[in-house]
Amino acid sequence: MTDPRRKRRKVMAVVGSGSSLDADHEQLCVDLGRAAVEAGFRLATGGLGGVMAAASRGAHGAAGYQEGDVVGILPGYDAGSANEDVDLAIPTGIGIARNVVLISTADVVVAVGGGSGTLSEMAVAWQLGKPIVGLAVAGGWAAKLAGKPIDGRRRDTVASAETADQAVAQAVTLTSD
Repeated sequence: MTDPRRKRRKVMAVVGSGSSLDADHEQLCVDLGRAAVEAGFRLATGGLGGVMAAASRGAHGAAGYQEGDVVGILPGYDAGSANEDVDLAIPTGIGIARNVVLISTADVVVAVGGGSGTLSEMAVAWQLGKPIVGLAVAGGWAAKLAGKPIDGRRRDTVASAETADQAVAQAVTLTSD
């Protein structure tokens, strides 16, 4: 039986390009994954390469990391396609529709750079009322939308951060009960 006083750990989805990263963006994502777990979040990503792999690797290096802290929501049927730092690979077989599953799992979304896939994840988060932090320093859709509303359905904006630590601090504030 589960202890009713036990609080569920919050989940941070980190979204961004699956392509290879330059050294600065790689380090930014590693720092983001580490800081997320050290702040008490579980990390959820699309489970593949690029931003997802770097953040997952950072999470594994966090003080207080526990097996199961890194979840990968995969587009295909093969759990073996997950990056090596995913603890729990969830193959969906639903292609890009897995973006909705990933965002639905999250309490907060942090976007790093990104193209149309990241934009779709940010839009789903916006429509579901999930808080979003855009790492403006990373370019892509995260930078284009940081500090702005996506549309008029909400009164807030996509929060803007320049560093991994700032993004996580904002995520903590945005998810505090």
